[in-house]
Amino acid sequence: MADTIGIAGTGQIATGLAVAATRRGDVIVWARSEDSLERGRSRIEVVCKRLPEDDPADPSRVRYESDLEVMTQAEIVVEAIREDPTDKCELVQKMAPLVGPDTLLASTTSSLSVQQLADASGTPERFVGLHVFNPVPKMKLVELIFPPEATQSTRDRARKLCDELGKTVVEVPDTPGFVVNRLIFPAMFGAVQFQQESGLEAAAIDTCMQLGAGHPMGPLALLDYIGLDTAVAIGDAIGIAVPDDVREKVTAGHLGKKSGRGYYEYD
Repeated sequence: MADTIGIAGTGQIATGLAVAATRRGDVIVWARSEDSLERGRSRIEVVCKRLPEDDPADPSRVRYESDLEVMTQAEIVVEAIREDPTDKCELVQKMAPLVGPDTLLASTTSSLSVQQLADASGTPERFVGLHVFNPVPKMKLVELIFPPEATQSTRDRARKLCDELGKTVVEVPDTPGFVVNRLIFPAMFGAVQFQQESGLEAAAIDTCMQLGAGHPMGPLALLDYIGLDTAVAIGDAIGIAVPDDVREKVTAGHLGKKSGRGYYEYD
């Protein structure tokens, strides 16, 4: 029987991971409020309905809880809240004393220091950075990042989890943005700058990159999909210049697909 996985968070990454994890066993989703849990439940049900019949997920395997002590019932606990170092460190610091001594602790951070998060947990020997990609049920890559204190058991269990999720693992160094985000965000922000300079429509730039460079999604559509607020957080963490246009959209509440407007408008 597969270990129960506890996921703290109800955003796109958290719920996507929950959907993928139902293919291997039971899942507990935690959030601070009932409203957040309902949003998470809705997201999970929508994603499950959109999956192909030959690769389904089982939303009935997910429990929704607002008491953090529920994580005592999970053998693997994953922090998957927004990309804010203070919030993430505080949450792993709260969760670590609640869980058993053999519980694997993970974070889905996409850009932050895994060592810092591991130190905040107080148990770096069983901590791992589990950088999954959105949409989690479909994207095959997981970047694994281990602090030096991680035991061989931690490393083996993290790889086993990824295998059970059907993912391809690449172990990467604990550098800001790791590999994918370190390389792709300068290109996406470059597309924003180019749009400002050229006046081209977002769709024109994205079509050029899809058909000319073979990208599955254009850079501006991808920014919308990631979320412009998340993009700002990652850009700041990596230490690259975030275009003013992106920051202005975030200030205006235009966060991309999740808010209905970014570089495109959405229903």
